[in-house]
Amino acid sequence: MSESTGGVGGAPPHTPLAHRVPDLGALELLLGVARLGSLGRAARELGITQPAASGRIRAMERLLGVTLVDRSPRGSRLTEAGALVTDWARRVVEAAEAFDAGTQALRGRRDSRLRVAASMTIAEYLLPGWLIALRTQRPDTAVSLLAGNSTAVAERLLSGTADLGFVEGVGVPPGLDTAVIAHDRLVVVVPPAHPWARRRRPVSAAELAGTPLILREEGSGTRQVLVAALGELARPLIELSSTTAVKAAAVGGAGPAVLSELAVGEELAARRLVAVPLRDVTLTRALRAAWPTGPRPTGPARDLLALTRSRG
Repeated sequence: MSESTGGVGGAPPHTPLAHRVPDLGALELLLGVARLGSLGRAARELGITQPAASGRIRAMERLLGVTLVDRSPRGSRLTEAGALVTDWARRVVEAAEAFDAGTQALRGRRDSRLRVAASMTIAEYLLPGWLIALRTQRPDTAVSLLAGNSTAVAERLLSGTADLGFVEGVGVPPGLDTAVIAHDRLVVVVPPAHPWARRRRPVSAAELAGTPLILREEGSGTRQVLVAALGELARPLIELSSTTAVKAAAVGGAGPAVLSELAVGEELAARRLVAVPLRDVTLTRALRAAWPTGPRPTGPARDLLALTRSRG
């Protein structure tokens, strides 16, 4: 004689649990009937109609194969099986409430902080405005910002020590997804006393590549764009690790520099620096938001990404 393979209501045991167990809404309704002694009052408490409540109880009884509620003009009362199922339902609902509380705590912990890594130009000239706007939306979120070159930003994202990054280079390594948030133009600048400030013809790509320049370090987005556009560069005149330092050296007369037009607007307007026209080359780049490959950012990172789009 073979053993029975039936499960609850005759369903085979391999049937998914979701097809054998009533949903939470039905269990909450049953608990309401037990507590209030009325299907109608339980329906009102849950914000559903009495016919809908009756339908849920009947569907639950068909699923379980037992009668749960006796209905009469005086109200509704649980059957013996209904009382037993209600005890089990209470444990399930309590477990679901604990699950919900736990996930809310996780969301709260996630939303309480945002770790941002950004390349120097974006960190110095764009992010401050975005973060001020984010604070208006999320005053309880603590934001930490690490400014570095594009390579360092990518490394932080891949190691999980940053939630959202911003880079200026020509590309990003595997393992990251990106979205273009703006475009930027690089300009060659010199102090007013430099010979290039008075020349009439543009500087060629070959001449720029062969001239020692004040440069950002290798791994920076600006350096990557220059190498991609010009090929091999002359040995740097000075190599510095921040946009502000490069700009200060150029203003001080050290030599030509290539900087984002975002960074030199005030200096050009005040004639502390002069923009040098180029020929045979256009130095433009995409500014990108980046995050680990997978789902798009959520929580504060999603909100910050949206702000870059609206203000880019």
